[in-house]
Amino acid sequence: MRFATWETGGAVQSGVVSHAGLHPLPDGTTVLDLVRSGLPAALAAGTEALAGPAVPLAGVRLLPPLAAPTVRDFVAFEEHVEGVVKSVAGGGGVAPEWYQAPTFYFTNPYALVGAFDDVPVPPGSERFDFELEVAVVVGRDGASLTPEQAHEAIFGYTVLNDWSARDLQAREMKVQLGPAKGKDSASTLGPWLVTADELEPYRDADGFLALDMRVSVNGVEVGQDLLSNMGWPVEELISYASRGTQVRAGDVLGSGTCGNGGCLGELWGRRGELDPPPLRPGDVVEMTVEGIGTIRNRVVDGLQLPPVRPARPRPRNRKRPQ
Repeated sequence: MRFATWETGGAVQSGVVSHAGLHPLPDGTTVLDLVRSGLPAALAAGTEALAGPAVPLAGVRLLPPLAAPTVRDFVAFEEHVEGVVKSVAGGGGVAPEWYQAPTFYFTNPYALVGAFDDVPVPPGSERFDFELEVAVVVGRDGASLTPEQAHEAIFGYTVLNDWSARDLQAREMKVQLGPAKGKDSASTLGPWLVTADELEPYRDADGFLALDMRVSVNGVEVGQDLLSNMGWPVEELISYASRGTQVRAGDVLGSGTCGNGGCLGELWGRRGELDPPPLRPGDVVEMTVEGIGTIRNRVVDGLQLPPVRPARPRPRNRKRPQ
């Protein structure tokens, strides 16, 4: 089943997707409510909604399918790391530590945008980039989950574009922290949330979901990969995220950017030049993940803000002046 959230006439509604359109849930019911109710209850509510009338997709603005309380983003594709470490961090090769355990950061849940929304260039960025990912949505609370328990805790999947200001990111990560402003301007989530059962037919013999992932800029394909090229299956990402702490229903975990052109930064690192060029206002980025759907965003001008003031030189006085 597929759950969506949309806006029309100033009102926000959630519901179920069918070939006929969008079937609203009862007023006030959100997709996050359904996720927290558990998959069986959500499927029952969705089945009931499908019996009702449909709203045409063409007449609405799709929003992120759910208001995620937290968003973790992993870096789980070795090929992506190989390329990006050259263009962003100025290094070469994959750090041995990458192979030891999955790595993630927390990104901004307030920056989620819809599947077809415009995306502004972050203030001060000249190297704006996309990142093609799949996001998994946790369907139940848990702590220190085994991969087997994590599998049972998956509610569903959606497409994620982790928009990235590579120049801001590169500066931040030289301080051995971040990314922060290099990543928190926008993350597209959509077009809808597909329940986990729909994607089980794509699971390969090694336990990975072999979903085709593609991205184009202005109609020209830039990257293509399979989700099954991850270093760890999504169950192990959830297990690691919950290790010694909690994950909760509604949490979103990104797979990390796929390889083979899943972002411009990878290609810049491999080619040693900005080819293709950074995104500019007017560019249209389209991503399609097999079994889930398509998101398409146009890049637009962002805010023009004053430059950030650098730190002032500080004395090392240990006492107040007398």
